[in-house]
Amino acid sequence: MRILFAAATLALLAQPALALDVRESARIAAPIGKVWEQVAAFCAIANWHPAVEGCTLRQGGAVERELALKGGGAIEERLLASSDQKHRLRYTLLTGPLPVADYVSTIRLSAVDANTTRVVWSSHFKAKGASDAEARKAIAGIYTAGFDGLRKSLTGQPPSH
Repeated sequence: MRILFAAATLALLAQPALALDVRESARIAAPIGKVWEQVAAFCAIANWHPAVEGCTLRQGGAVERELALKGGGAIEERLLASSDQKHRLRYTLLTGPLPVADYVSTIRLSAVDANTTRVVWSSHFKAKGASDAEARKAIAGIYTAGFDGLRKSLTGQPPSH
């Protein structure tokens, strides 16, 4: 019986970590073209995300950015795809202090009407150095802070909670 239990425990431990998904959305009181102008340029996140102090763009074989974080630290990301027609930006995390691995994220915009845009920020990743719940909470917090920053940047209005 002990051998069976030990084998079952080892089998569970050998299982790969399951991928997690986070999806947050917000409405921004601005036309889709105006919101896309803020999001489309890969380093533009430094202009609207409250956690980002600066951004350095690197273009070699791939487009990459290094985000300097307020309070210290840095995140490096690689652009995977960008579509002006679909209003979609897809990127992956290369290095940084976030509690995730194999992180791929998409920011997608859609017009609600002529003056309102829906922004969906989603990702797929594995938790790393944190519980699944902690990793999800950290990523969701980044997205909602980003929405607040976009609203402030585009409308001059403080975030609505």
